[in-house]
Amino acid sequence: MNMTADGQAYTVLRLLGHGKGGYSYLAEDGSRQPVVVKQIHHEPCSYYTFGDKLGAELHDYERLKAAGIPVPELLAVDRTAERLVKAYIDGPTIFELVRGGEDVTPYLEQVRAMAARAQGAGLNIDYFPTNFVVRDGQLWYIDYECNEYMDRWNFENWGVRYWSRTPEFEAYLKERES
Repeated sequence: MNMTADGQAYTVLRLLGHGKGGYSYLAEDGSRQPVVVKQIHHEPCSYYTFGDKLGAELHDYERLKAAGIPVPELLAVDRTAERLVKAYIDGPTIFELVRGGEDVTPYLEQVRAMAARAQGAGLNIDYFPTNFVVRDGQLWYIDYECNEYMDRWNFENWGVRYWSRTPEFEAYLKERES
């Protein structure tokens, strides 16, 4: 499958994930550099209300950068097709590590530092472990979603529940694999 964004052709290699806002694909550009092409979708979401999804992604990207959260670089935007092209951060997600029984304790200090920066900027990020990739020992937040800060949704009150084989993590696995 091929996609274009802002006049550039991309060859889609595989689906990386599907979230509330869109489908993310691993793709290559003409120089065979891996990138992520995110196609915004308009599927209903029972627990989240959206307005302008593309505009929100672009706004959130700027807020995350300003807060000092390590995110993949935004490479291109195609407003008509509602597509974003981001740098690809190669590495396992925290979800994959937890599912595989690996200890993610070395990354807790990094995510807590991100959480402090986000809170300092009045934001929460989505702490679900599929949104974090480890490359060369550094943790990256690969989603651009952020929301106004609320204690209920911070790392210690919500996110940490999914960063080990907790009952919440196990329930998510069971639901996902059924």
